[in-house]
Amino acid sequence: MLSAKGLYIMETDRGRGVFCAEDIVEGSVIEICPVIVIPKKDKSNIHNSVLHDFYFNWEDGAAAIALGFGSLYNHSEKPNADYEMRFDSDQILFKALFDIKSGQEICISYTSPEDPEVKLWFDPK
Repeated sequence: MLSAKGLYIMETDRGRGVFCAEDIVEGSVIEICPVIVIPKKDKSNIHNSVLHDFYFNWEDGAAAIALGFGSLYNHSEKPNADYEMRFDSDQILFKALFDIKSGQEICISYTSPEDPEVKLWFDPK
């Protein structure tokens, strides 16, 4: 697992979030997280558990729980980071879309133009 120096967790009005203690330059890798893949046949079990808000849709209808800080990045309509699924190595790579200043929360978008079926299950503030 690779992660930027100085990542930390802090409580926000949306629960826990990931922040950086040092500036992160646009285009930099923030973190490469291994994932635990949950097979499609077991995915429905997530919806009745605390894991519901922390999983990523994975290939072939499976789900994935990202280790490291991966499952704790909050959603933003204007994210400063993006992620790339690496199905062949069971990893998710998080990368800075813009310069991220020390003390800022690192946020991703939970929706994607490439996957219009993914809808938010909460009201974004």
